[in-house]
Amino acid sequence: MTVLGAPDLITLTLSEFADQAYRISRAGELPLLVDADHGYGNALNVMRTVEELENAGVAGLSIEDTDLPQAFGQQGKARLLSMAEAEGKLKAALAARRDPNLVIAGRTHAGLAGPDELIERVNCYQAVGVDAIFVVGVKTRDQLEALHASVTLPLILGNVPATLMERDYLAAQGVRICLQGHQPFMAAVQAVFTTLQALRNGTAPKELANIAPNELIKQVTRADDYQRWMTDYLDPDKTP
Repeated sequence: MTVLGAPDLITLTLSEFADQAYRISRAGELPLLVDADHGYGNALNVMRTVEELENAGVAGLSIEDTDLPQAFGQQGKARLLSMAEAEGKLKAALAARRDPNLVIAGRTHAGLAGPDELIERVNCYQAVGVDAIFVVGVKTRDQLEALHASVTLPLILGNVPATLMERDYLAAQGVRICLQGHQPFMAAVQAVFTTLQALRNGTAPKELANIAPNELIKQVTRADDYQRWMTDYLDPDKTP
C-alpha cells in the first residue's frame, strides 16, 4: 500500500519490498520483523527472498502457506498450499539463512484450516526448525489454548479480536507478538488527506490541527546528528 498505493494483492515485487525494508532498517535501531508473504514464488524464490531481506537488515520474517498470488478462477477465495509444499518452502528459507540470529517464522491461517489440520500444520512447521509460529485468524480462547498446548515455539498472532486482547493471558499462552492491523498507516493516510483538504479549503498553515511539532521532526530525522556531522566534517575550523 505504501509503495504502490494499491491494495495488498501481492503486486509488490521482492526488490521493491527489500528496498523498503532497507530504508526502514537504516532509519532506526529497533529490530524489524516483516511479513514476506509466500516468499514470492516457489522454494527457490523463498531462498532468494531470505537472502535479499537479510541483506536489507531485517531481524525476522515470516513465510506463509497461503497459495499466492490469487490464481485464475479463484474468485477471491484464499486457499492453502499442500503441507508438503509449505514444508519445503520453510526448509528452503532456513537453508538460505546466513545469520543464525535471523528469525524465521512459519505462518498459517486458522480460518482456512480446520482445527485438526491447523494443529497438524503448526506441528509440521515446528518440526522443520522454524523459530516461531505465526497464526492469523485465531478467534477464541479454545483455539489459542489448543495451539499453545501443541507447540513449544513462540507464537505470533495476527488479526486478533478484542475479546482476546488481554496481554497477560496472551503471554501465558505463549504469544510473544500480537499484530493489531494497519491502523498507524490508516491514521497517516487520514492525516494527510485531512490536512490537504483543509489547505484546499483555505485553512492557513499555522491554523492546521495535529501538526507534528518541530521537536518531533528533529527527533525522527536525527537532525542533531546531522548538525554534528556538518560541524565536524564541513567546518574548515574543525577539519584538519
